[in-house]
Parts: sequence; C-alpha cells; structure tokens
Amino acid sequence: MARSKKSTVARNNDADETRRNILDVATREFSDKGLAGARIDEIADKTSSSKRMIYYYFGSKEELYRAVLEQAYENIRGREEEAEARFRELPAEQSLRAQIEQTFDYHAANPDFVRLVMNENIHHGEHIGHVPGLKERNRSVIAQLGAIIDKGVADGVFRKDIDPVDLHMSITALCFYNVSNRYTFHSNFGVDMGSEKALKTRRTQVAEIILSWVKK
Repeated sequence: MARSKKSTVARNNDADETRRNILDVATREFSDKGLAGARIDEIADKTSSSKRMIYYYFGSKEELYRAVLEQAYENIRGREEEAEARFRELPAEQSLRAQIEQTFDYHAANPDFVRLVMNENIHHGEHIGHVPGLKERNRSVIAQLGAIIDKGVADGVFRKDIDPVDLHMSITALCFYNVSNRYTFHSNFGVDMGSEKALKTRRTQVAEIILSWVKK
C-alpha cells in the first residue's frame, strides 16, 4: 500500500513537471509568434513531451493558449497581492510608490507577459474571458488600490476623486509602454529603453508622474 501511494505521488509530480514544462515553452512560443504563428509541433520539439501529450493535457492549441494566459495573469496578480501584503502598513504615498515600482519591475523582467497581452488584444480579447477566476483576481487588485487611495484621502495627501480603475490603468499603461514600444522607440529616437540606466530613470519618472496626479 505504501509503495503504491509513493508511486501515485511520483506520477503526479511527473505530470505536474511535464505540464509546467509545456506551459513554459508555450509561453515563449505564443509571446514570440502569437496564437496563429505558434505550432504545437515546435512546442513539442522544445519540451520533454510529445504532441500527443500536449493534446492530452490541454485538449487543443486554443486551450493551451488560454492556459498560458491564465498562468501569466496568475503570476502578475500573485506578485501584486504579495506586494500589497508587504506594503500595507506603509503610509499611503510610500505604499503607492512601492506598488508602482513593483509593477514597473515586473513588466521589465517579464517581456513575455507584455507580448502575450499585445497578442491577445490583436484577438480583441477573445480568449481572456475564458480564463477562470481572472475577474475575481482583477477585482482584488482594484480593491487594494482603492484601500491605498482611501488611506491617502484620510491622511489628507491624496485627492478624493481618484478612481482605482483609472489609477490601475495609468500605472499599467506607463509600465507596459516601456516594454511594448522598446524597439520602435529605439529605432525612432535612438534611446535604449531596456538599458540599466534607462530603466532606473524611467522607473522613478513613472512613480513621480502617478504620485503627482493623485496628490492634492
């Protein structure tokens, strides 16, 4: 009985590892080539699995793409929730600055996430609505920002008319652009937005822009 239980655990661990490996490779393929351009054959070649195994775990190319989206959004929402827990006790201005900087750092370190979002917008958000639990996770992020705003208003440092959805959109837009337009901006203006110096400067600028907007 004990041996059978150990074997079951080992098989489950192997299955989880295989699934993670497929998702990691598929994330790179979909972010680079989009849903239409990515090929299951190529994903299988770059993993420790087979095309048949990919279909066994995910059912179809579209379902694999949706699983990649789900993992990508779970990762960034998880980071945001962890950050909120760390910064919750800070004064409102410091807490918001820390949240902005964390969001900027995440986008800079995870360009695949940015490209996945860009690709999904090409599809007019057709697939993201099928990601389970995403709306609830998004609402929790908005609630976190709303709590920071309320604290800032109570402390007399933030304006009263800040909508947390608008705040989230502004933070995301500024952090997103630094990755999404990196290559075209470099071509047009000769600025390497991915350099260590540029990232440090822009990180500070984004935080200052947002804080200037919300402060009284």
